[in-house]
Amino acid sequence: MENPSNASGQATSSSNVPDKLLKPYDPVAEEAGIYKKWEDSGYFTPENMIKDGLTKPDAEAFTIVLPPPNVTGVLHMGHAMMITVEDILIRYKRMRGFRTLWLPGTDHAAIATQSKVEKEIQKSEGKSRHDLGREELLKRVRAFAQDSHDTIVNQMKVMGASCDWTREAFTLDETRTRAVRTVFKKMYDDGLIYRGHKIVNWDPKGQTTISDDEIVYEPRKATMYTFKYSKDFPIAISTTRPETKVGDVAVAVHPDDARYTEYIGKEYDAVFCGVPIHIKVIADQAVEKDFGTGALGVTPAHSITDWDIADRHNLPRPQVINEYAKMTVGDERLMGKKVLEAREIIVNWLKEEGLVEKEEVLDQNVATAERTGGIIEPLPKLQWFIDVNKPFTLEHSTIDTIASGSETTLKAIMRATVGTGQISILPDYFTKTYFHWIDNLRDWCISRQIWYGHRIPVWYRVKSDDHATEEIYTGVEDPGEGWTQDEDTLDTWFSSGLWTFSTLGWPEQTDDLKIYHPTSVIETGPDILFFWVARMILMTGYALGDIPFKTIYLHGLVRDGQGKKMSKSLGNAMDPLDIASKYGADAGRMALISGTTPGTDSKISEDKIKGYKHFANKIWNITRFVLSNSDQASAESTLTATDQVLLDAWHDVAKKIATDLDAFRLHLAAEDIYQYIWTTFADKILEESKPLLASDDSAVKQSRQKLLMTLLAETVTVLHPFMPFVTEALWELLPNPSLRSGSSAPSLLMIQQWPTT
Repeated sequence: MENPSNASGQATSSSNVPDKLLKPYDPVAEEAGIYKKWEDSGYFTPENMIKDGLTKPDAEAFTIVLPPPNVTGVLHMGHAMMITVEDILIRYKRMRGFRTLWLPGTDHAAIATQSKVEKEIQKSEGKSRHDLGREELLKRVRAFAQDSHDTIVNQMKVMGASCDWTREAFTLDETRTRAVRTVFKKMYDDGLIYRGHKIVNWDPKGQTTISDDEIVYEPRKATMYTFKYSKDFPIAISTTRPETKVGDVAVAVHPDDARYTEYIGKEYDAVFCGVPIHIKVIADQAVEKDFGTGALGVTPAHSITDWDIADRHNLPRPQVINEYAKMTVGDERLMGKKVLEAREIIVNWLKEEGLVEKEEVLDQNVATAERTGGIIEPLPKLQWFIDVNKPFTLEHSTIDTIASGSETTLKAIMRATVGTGQISILPDYFTKTYFHWIDNLRDWCISRQIWYGHRIPVWYRVKSDDHATEEIYTGVEDPGEGWTQDEDTLDTWFSSGLWTFSTLGWPEQTDDLKIYHPTSVIETGPDILFFWVARMILMTGYALGDIPFKTIYLHGLVRDGQGKKMSKSLGNAMDPLDIASKYGADAGRMALISGTTPGTDSKISEDKIKGYKHFANKIWNITRFVLSNSDQASAESTLTATDQVLLDAWHDVAKKIATDLDAFRLHLAAEDIYQYIWTTFADKILEESKPLLASDDSAVKQSRQKLLMTLLAETVTVLHPFMPFVTEALWELLPNPSLRSGSSAPSLLMIQQWPTT
């Protein structure tokens, strides 16, 4: 029933219908003006709600700190999903009387942002960062980041995000810098931060370490070679990287492998493609005896697994590949050659020597750097690390099972908060994945060899009375003249790991921190459950002895209508701004949330979005029909028994919607309000109302008018968190619409009370 006001076959009064309703709903004409009204009202800021008597001063806080989008460009549909979910929760809780804060911010995203700017400079000017120098590059990066920030904020506003923009934060601003340095110093003083030589993910192209989440695994064909180091070596090994074997120091076998028992403990010398090597046969439980030959060539300097084996067996760690992925040993055949070229040279040598026993082509996932595309080289580097297993005393704790003043570890904190149920993960099956990650967690490499980001707050100088000794100072403030600051910057996840409490003013003990922390929910994708969410648990547990949030809500990927991952290269990517300009932000929001359960991927298409644009127009038409058949006198009338049953049935639906929203079942709540408005209200109740509205029985007529006005006001209110623009536009057209009796606040729907049922 697309035009109910004209479908009754009866004369209807247009005196109660605003002119705006006589035309179809135009989201483009409405949405920007509505957002400005919201922003101008100041009610995104919870203190203004309290000041005007719209929220009780002692109301329970409901807080979301926005997962900060990277300032590397524009928001995509995954971000749009995040904004939609969080805005639904915030608007709902605001209407339920909570002291509601949604704190926005952006992430400097160090490697991603610097890499993007460097590529553009190289493309347009043919210069590298070293040609520009540190200060000039940082000036360019900051300008780019500011432009990206402005675009992102505009996109969020177009999507209807009701954030408190007065509290907006940036991971690299002054307050966050102070927080970062405070935590670094505290961890350093507690012995949890240390500097050491360890294996890291090295990007030869970007010339920096990178974190695990910045690695992209590309499927490629590789050849597995099975061979011996020399003709008299008794054991064959297998590898896809023969060029690293010039750095081998051992062959590891399983202690229960009867094939190699007699060789354990023996040592051999060989000359491998011109490089002298000394190999010791060792027994180690980590070796899989049923994989390959059951023997593992141990290259400690170029494999994380082999580095651990070297630790257990006190083996040397010769480095044979440098930071530019070139060989550093051998004669003229190998020295200075890139690894792929060296691989070919060594394979040819093995074949010439008759040492190859088997060749097998297989599929392999090759680790590449997300930002540069460079193939990752595991290399030993002098870097800064956080020790996740070292005991320390947690002075203050509200974490279950960890008492104040007790000894614990960072890994134990991460386990306790989720293991005791203080933090819940939705969907629950990701909890098992979370614990598996913690069980395998290594010390966290926090230093990066780039210029943009939080510079390591460590300074060095040579002692004036002992030139052989270097003094080290770590602190919040620069120690002044004579000291040289560490050149490296911190991993982005270090600063974003402090996000929930640094955004609330920590290390100062602010009112915001007391009122709004721990936050209520963190909503993000499962791909960063470990790299960001888990590290927020680690950092908050350490710095505050508390949890950062109570619930982790994980959304899935947003895919196209055919279920394919969206990307520019496939030409199927959608821009949230384009959707808003074509169909309205409301339609995009409903299309994103409907049919989408936590943790699972969802499909979105223009047809789906178009369907919700029709839904917005449906509500517009329902409002026209109800207002054209309304009578102010009916507001004082008593509902008939029939109409009371219909109102009670709606209230049952409204209760279920509230229950689902409280339990984060947003998709069910969205489906229920959609179905009620379209099917029950429009197709059933309005159709049945037409003869009643034409009735000569004034009691029946006025009861039905009152029912329709009540249902309209309440369904529009319940729909508001999902489709805030069209509902706000309709609210201002309703007669005496405020549900807040006695309030002098503007009649904005976003500040109305949730219908009491």
